[in-house]
Amino acid sequence: MALSDIRRILISDSLAPACAHILRSQGGIEVEESPGLTPAELIAKIQDYDGLIVRSATKVSAEVLKAGKRLKLVGRAGTGVDNVDVDAATKNGIIVMNTPTGNSISAAELTCGLILSLSRQIPQAAASMKQGKWDRKKYMGSELHGKTLGILGLGRIGKEVAIRMQSFQMKTIGYDPIIPPHVTAEFGVQQFSLEEIWPQCDYITVHTPLLPSTTGLINDAAFAKCKRGVQVINCARGGIIDEGALLRALQSGQCGGAGLDVFTEEPPQDRALIDHPLVISLPHLGASTHEAQNRCGEEIAQQIVDLVKERALLGAVNAPALTKAFSPDTKPWIQLGEALGVLLHSLSPELRGAVKVSTSGDSLKSSGSFLCSAVAIGLLRNSGKKVNLVNGCLFAEELGVQVTSQHSTDSTESRLEVSAGIVHLIGGLSSTEPCLRQIGSSAFQSPVTLRGTLLLWTGEASPGKLLDLLSLAGLHLQSFHIASGYSMAAISAPLSDLSQLGSCLQITF
Repeated sequence: MALSDIRRILISDSLAPACAHILRSQGGIEVEESPGLTPAELIAKIQDYDGLIVRSATKVSAEVLKAGKRLKLVGRAGTGVDNVDVDAATKNGIIVMNTPTGNSISAAELTCGLILSLSRQIPQAAASMKQGKWDRKKYMGSELHGKTLGILGLGRIGKEVAIRMQSFQMKTIGYDPIIPPHVTAEFGVQQFSLEEIWPQCDYITVHTPLLPSTTGLINDAAFAKCKRGVQVINCARGGIIDEGALLRALQSGQCGGAGLDVFTEEPPQDRALIDHPLVISLPHLGASTHEAQNRCGEEIAQQIVDLVKERALLGAVNAPALTKAFSPDTKPWIQLGEALGVLLHSLSPELRGAVKVSTSGDSLKSSGSFLCSAVAIGLLRNSGKKVNLVNGCLFAEELGVQVTSQHSTDSTESRLEVSAGIVHLIGGLSSTEPCLRQIGSSAFQSPVTLRGTLLLWTGEASPGKLLDLLSLAGLHLQSFHIASGYSMAAISAPLSDLSQLGSCLQITF
């Protein structure tokens, strides 16, 4: 079934009512809201649903994904997807989708609030007042004016933090291995290497995903290179700042304060950081605003509706190459890619090694990735695996087939070529129908529509004998195509006995 065939969705965390309303009213999708399910209850329940929407509470494990026999989509109403086993989802052909912009403003504003609170010890002074004290001297603060803020991770949230803190006349510098320096310079952030950043900063805030490369990004070695008294903020993911290193830096005075909204363990059992007088700790409130909750719920619902209506695929974490695959213009090309993959496998059933997918024409300039997946689906059609555009190339690699793409600018004509070893296929569209134009250097006199059942001969075929067999079987010859060294016939249904037709392949698309 198609990835867009989503009829029933389970919402397993508390979301704004707008989410279910949009799915029902605009997508015609049946929705069940069941927050608070145990892992065992979710595993038992998920098998009846095509989609699952979560926030951060539900853990979408490999066991959950495997149990979801119908599952095509996991939607995360928020940015981080660390509560979803993305690798397992990909292997099972399940799209993982997030809402990268939904909580950006809320998370950025909370970060700015923590920076302000650290600079003036606002929560500590407020707590002191509630205890009946008047400790003016104890809570001497520092201005942000003229101070340097280091921002690690300069995506949407990092950008919003920079823009806001510049209004306090802070100098904003940063680091991001992906976003080019000229892009961040446009919103006032000069990029440096991490080694150059540590000694410059009065405040450091992190806005990266939690990855092996970012786990413990701020550690003992990093603190040692910082200014004495540097203050750090984490509203991203627990573990980016090494909690043990942070505690040691606080105890030694190397770190002058920390604002933490996230922790390695949530809720944290070890209260050493939470109870430290220089730490402002919050219970993971980054996206906890009415606006963010409404926005994330609405965005994930609208993204799913767009997918169901085959208008677009947005927010796909594990299938970014498919972003352009869900549109009326690309659907026939995907069908062509699958058909050429089926034909290639029929001609080379023991295929291993490299398969090259070549495109030409402006309309296919950025289509190589999803057409590779489409060809892989055709190659693996009878493999018994749950193969789709999400995992096609992954499964092909497991079987020893590497599908790669390239685009040619030599021709303005849109066409798709698939080759492996000595087999070379050239296809295109006739109106919106996928068709075969050439096998190797042999061009068919008229395009061969790749639908239904086709018979393929190497060399000349005997149309008379074919007609006799079809007549006896009550079938019809729909078209006959000739190329130098090849013949192809389209017939109304498969033939059960091909023995009288010589060296003939029967292929059903």
